[in-house]
Amino acid sequence: MRRIGSRHAAAFLAALAAALLLAGAAVADKEQIHLTAAGQAAARAAVMHRADLGGGGGWTGGSKKPDLSSGTGCANFKPKQSDLVLIGAAETVFKHPGVEFDSEAQVLQTPAMVRLDWQRTVLAPQVMPCLRSNLEKQLTSSERLVSVRRIPFPALSGYTRAYRTTVDVKSTSGTTRVFVDLILIGRSSTEITLTTTAPLVAVAPVRAAELRLAHILVARAAP
Repeated sequence: MRRIGSRHAAAFLAALAAALLLAGAAVADKEQIHLTAAGQAAARAAVMHRADLGGGGGWTGGSKKPDLSSGTGCANFKPKQSDLVLIGAAETVFKHPGVEFDSEAQVLQTPAMVRLDWQRTVLAPQVMPCLRSNLEKQLTSSERLVSVRRIPFPALSGYTRAYRTTVDVKSTSGTTRVFVDLILIGRSSTEITLTTTAPLVAVAPVRAAELRLAHILVARAAP
């Protein structure tokens, strides 16, 4: 598989996270952050570990500090957050030549808060226009947005939704079509985001790995 430059992956991931942020901060209506030992333990359990990727070599990465400060980036999309309490947050990123998996888990104080956040942030009609707008802002002259769409994904819990963005990236060696899958899952008090970036020619094996990882993360989320 052709290697995807880290700058491209970072730009796409940042735009996606800004447009569909579970338990995230809105500009004027931020959630309450009261991290607890139990919440942090639950969040760390629900993100990828190196062992989840199997015994093959070549993977790099690990834990990173989750960004809890970003808003949606869209003036007409500021979902209410101030009545939500975040008690745990964790993120891991693993890269292999051509593929990147980013997993983030956020634990809210109650399952009812997850339900509210899902209704306001994921099911809102502003989601798709905001997602497209943020992505277009991130693209350079060598990148072209091909499509942004919702894609089918198994209902691993009561809250599951998936989106795929496809982008053409030009370089001296030609044009690579890249896809970015954003998988959003809520289970009990935990919200999981799994983001995959890879060349479209590798979509079949990467999709299989993505499904397997999503099952693992949901199974480890606190019931």
